[in-house]
Amino acid sequence: MAGVKDYLNTQVGDNRERIEHHVKEILKLIGENVEREGLLDTPARVTRMYEEIFSGYQVDPRDVLGVTFDEQHEELVIVKDITYYSQCEHHMAPFFGKVHIGYVPSGKIAGLSKFARLVDAITRRLQVQERITSEIADIMDEVLQPQGVMVVVEGEHLCMCARGVKKPGSKTVTSAVRGSFRSDAAQRAEFLSLLRQ
Repeated sequence: MAGVKDYLNTQVGDNRERIEHHVKEILKLIGENVEREGLLDTPARVTRMYEEIFSGYQVDPRDVLGVTFDEQHEELVIVKDITYYSQCEHHMAPFFGKVHIGYVPSGKIAGLSKFARLVDAITRRLQVQERITSEIADIMDEVLQPQGVMVVVEGEHLCMCARGVKKPGSKTVTSAVRGSFRSDAAQRAEFLSLLRQ
């Protein structure tokens, strides 16, 4: 299965002329001269960017984990520092950071690159960080049916850093726990300790 990076949002492509028209109108409404050289191709560039950054709408995240493998490893597996970029659904401003996923398999594992693809499938949409965290955990739980899963997401939100309260460098951290991670404090502590290494 191809990764999300290989997808484009075809709905954007199908509506290219309309999106370009509306981007041009927005530029006019904020006081720009849409005929100046630097802006002539901006509506087309924005539309091409939307095809890429909103490609997650073209993918069912459950399918991204792809083929699973029977494996009797029943110890903690962590894939950490998965970089993501998303768009805040409240302001359509970018936010970005790292996703850390830990799970204890119960006989079924996925290829390690699939976790990065899962993150892309979920983050390349209008989003909020809390939903990203829960969706990753829920899909891991549903598809792999592990003994437990824990997801930690760190994010820097430009809607908070570059506008509004203007607090650059501030980070938001969210977590979701499923299965054995809920009841086993030692398992949670092991995951968090390994993240710090």
